[in-house]
Amino acid sequence: MDKTVADLRKDYTLEGLSETDINPNPLIQFQRWFEQALAAQLPEPNAMTLATAKPDGQPSARMVLLKDFDEQGFVFFTNYKSHKGQELAANPQAALVFWWPELERQVRIVGTVEKISPEQSDSYFEMRPPNSRLGAWASNQSQVIATREVLEQQLQEFQQKYENQAVPRPPHWGGYRVIPTGIEFWQGRPSRLHDRLLYTRCNHNNWKIERLSP
Repeated sequence: MDKTVADLRKDYTLEGLSETDINPNPLIQFQRWFEQALAAQLPEPNAMTLATAKPDGQPSARMVLLKDFDEQGFVFFTNYKSHKGQELAANPQAALVFWWPELERQVRIVGTVEKISPEQSDSYFEMRPPNSRLGAWASNQSQVIATREVLEQQLQEFQQKYENQAVPRPPHWGGYRVIPTGIEFWQGRPSRLHDRLLYTRCNHNNWKIERLSP
């Protein structure tokens, strides 16, 4: 008999996570885990769920790619006029989730959101492949279009417009930074008794670390 969804389960046995193992700075701890995800050659280790909400509380979530992180926070890029851009304009708070199943690890991040500087967005945009730069102009992200051909026609128009010249960054496209107020590191353990260590920001440089029940 075929398995049902309820039958799907896995016991997590790779590692544990103790207070003595972690760095007191969660950004350094994240860098450690991220480097381990890179070393394990996981597929798109920088893929993360981004959750936003409208002012009335209705949430939405989607996958985006982390493009930078440091002591200030976690950076991703998008169209400012997209659904997530509109929601962040009205309610500049977000949650991120990284899920690395091969390492039996999850990282959850909550925080406030700000746009990065135009200069920083320009710098990243210039690194993108030419067709990706043109795509940022061609796509009115999250807007209804009649057919796929509409999108392809718009791309062709911008290919002709910027033929043999540099493609500038659209003013409606750029980066956001999630400034964390809380970061939780989750390590899968047997019998669903997972390790969960939560960092909560006390001030700019100090974090409180607490263990959560799984």
